[in-house]
Amino acid sequence: MTNSKQAEAGTADSQGPVEIDEEMARHLANKREELFEKFEIPDAFPPEVLEEAEERSENIGAQISAEVDERRDLRDLTTWTTDPIDAQDFDDAISVEKRDDEYVLWVHIADVTHYVTPETAMWDEARQRANTVYLPGYTVHMLPPILAETVCSLVPHEDRLAHTVEMHLDPDGLGYEEIDIYKSVVRSDARLTYTECENILEDADAAGEFLEDPEVDLAAKTELVWQLADRMHEQRKADGSLVLNPRRDRAHTIIEECMLKANKAVTHELMWDRGVEAMYRVHPQPAPEEWSDALREIQDLDGVSIPGDKWDEPRKAVNATLEKAPERQLDKIQWAVMKVMPRAKYMNDPFGGHHALNFEIYGHFTSPIRRLSDLINHWIVDTNDVPADLIALCDHASDRQGDAEQCEREYKQFLEEVGLDPNAVNNRGIEVVDE
Repeated sequence: MTNSKQAEAGTADSQGPVEIDEEMARHLANKREELFEKFEIPDAFPPEVLEEAEERSENIGAQISAEVDERRDLRDLTTWTTDPIDAQDFDDAISVEKRDDEYVLWVHIADVTHYVTPETAMWDEARQRANTVYLPGYTVHMLPPILAETVCSLVPHEDRLAHTVEMHLDPDGLGYEEIDIYKSVVRSDARLTYTECENILEDADAAGEFLEDPEVDLAAKTELVWQLADRMHEQRKADGSLVLNPRRDRAHTIIEECMLKANKAVTHELMWDRGVEAMYRVHPQPAPEEWSDALREIQDLDGVSIPGDKWDEPRKAVNATLEKAPERQLDKIQWAVMKVMPRAKYMNDPFGGHHALNFEIYGHFTSPIRRLSDLINHWIVDTNDVPADLIALCDHASDRQGDAEQCEREYKQFLEEVGLDPNAVNNRGIEVVDE
C-alpha cells in the first residue's frame, strides 16, 4: 500500500459508503455470481452447516462460564483489537507489558476449534472452502457468519474463548525467552480501526471514547506496543526480511509485527519442541538470475538508485531502495519484485523456509476464522492430532488461496471498468440508494 492509498484508507472512517443505484447493484451481483462459478467458490452454506452452527452457538455465556475453570482467565488483562473499518470478524487481539527484565506480549486468537471440530459438518465445509474470500464490499466466509462475526469474533466488552500465545521477550534482542500457548478466556476492552489506533498514538485522550472501564490505560498500552513493534520491525529488516511496504503506518505495523511474532512462536513450538507435522508456510526463493533481472529493472527506473553495497543481498537492496525511492516509482519497484517471486504454499514440512520473511521455518496460526491452515494448526497445537490427509490439505489450501486471490483481482478490475474505485469500496463499503 502506497502513501496515497494509506491516506485514502486513513480517511475512510469519516467518509460514508460508496453509493450505487439498484441497476449497478444487480450488475455487481451478476459479476460476483459469474466469478464464483468460474472459481468454484460456494457463496451459500448448506442447511446442515447453518443448523449445526446455530446449535453450537446456543447459550454462549453458559458455555464460556463452564470453561473458565479449565482455562486461564485473562479477562482483567488490558486487551484490544485493531482491524480495518469494515472488518466483520475479529480473530486476534493483543496485550502487552514492560517489566524490569522483559517484555511480555500476548496475542489472543479466537478459539474456533472449541466450536468447529472434526466429525462436524462445519469442519468439513471449512476444509472444502479453505479460506474466506474478501472482495471489495462483499465477503464469502469460510465459517458460517454466526460463528465468524459473533460467537468466535473477539468483539469488545464480551467474554470470549481464545487460544493465547504468551511470549516473554528479551528486552535487548527481543528474542523468545519463554513461549507459552494455552486456552484462555479474554474480554476485549476496545475495538479499534487502524485510523483510531493512529489517533490514539497522536492524542492519548482519544482512547477514552472506546472504553467501558475508565481505569484501563489503553493509550499507554498502545504507545508501548508501538515502541515494541517498531523495534521488531527494524530488527526484522536488519535480519534480511523483505519489506515491500516500508511506509506503512504505525497501526498496521503493530498488528503485522505482533502477528508475525506469534506465528513464528507457534512454529517454534510445533517444529522444534514437538517435531510434529503441521501446515507450514513455505516460500521458495527466486533463482539468482531472476533476482538480478529484478534489480536491474528497478535500477533503470527514473529517480531510483540501488545502494552499491546492497547488490549481493537482494532483499536488503529492495528495502533500502524503497525507503528512498520517489513516490511515483513505488508500485513499479514492488511489481518488479513480485514478478520474480514464486508463490508461497502450504507444506507439511517447513524446511524450505520462508524466503521473503527470511524465516527458517514459519506457519500460520493467528487467523483461524478465515484460513484453514490456522484452523488445522490450532487443532494440532491443542491435541497433537495431525490429520491423516495433511499433505492433501496443504495442496488444497494453497490452490484455494490462489483461486481466491485471482477472483479478487478480476472483481477489482471489473469495478474499475464500471467506474468504481476498488480501494474506496474496500475501505468504505457500498450502499444502494434510490435513483
